[in-house]
Amino acid sequence: MNVQGLPIVNATLNSAATILIVSGLIAIKAGYKSLHRVLMMGALAVSAAFLACYLVYHFNVVAVTKFTYPGWPKIIYFAILLTHVPLAILVLPLVVLTVIPAIKGRYDVHKRWARITAPVWLYVSVTGVLVYLMLYVWYPPVPVV
Repeated sequence: MNVQGLPIVNATLNSAATILIVSGLIAIKAGYKSLHRVLMMGALAVSAAFLACYLVYHFNVVAVTKFTYPGWPKIIYFAILLTHVPLAILVLPLVVLTVIPAIKGRYDVHKRWARITAPVWLYVSVTGVLVYLMLYVWYPPVPVV
């Protein structure tokens, strides 16, 4: 596979992260601490893989795919993108601030940060998939002839 195939990989990794985060939250609410730990480490691993693939793609692709569909889909796309990008930048330090206390056994601090991090991480994962679907599946760019 070349770098042109990475957007679908990124969307798949974001989907997996969403499933793992939701499952991890359900596990901890049900009191399954070990399962929560495994699921969240999985979410962290697929999110790290996503970040690596995302950076490889954007450092190697010359032309950026533009959203060219007019009207309300374009408005929705840019509204999602305008919230997704800053939160995607913010989520990495939030995850670090959440994971480090958990590793140190400071679950009170971990829980406080997790209440902020989890919804942001979920939003970024879900909107990342939506951006992919809007850009490549639902409203793909028209090939230039």
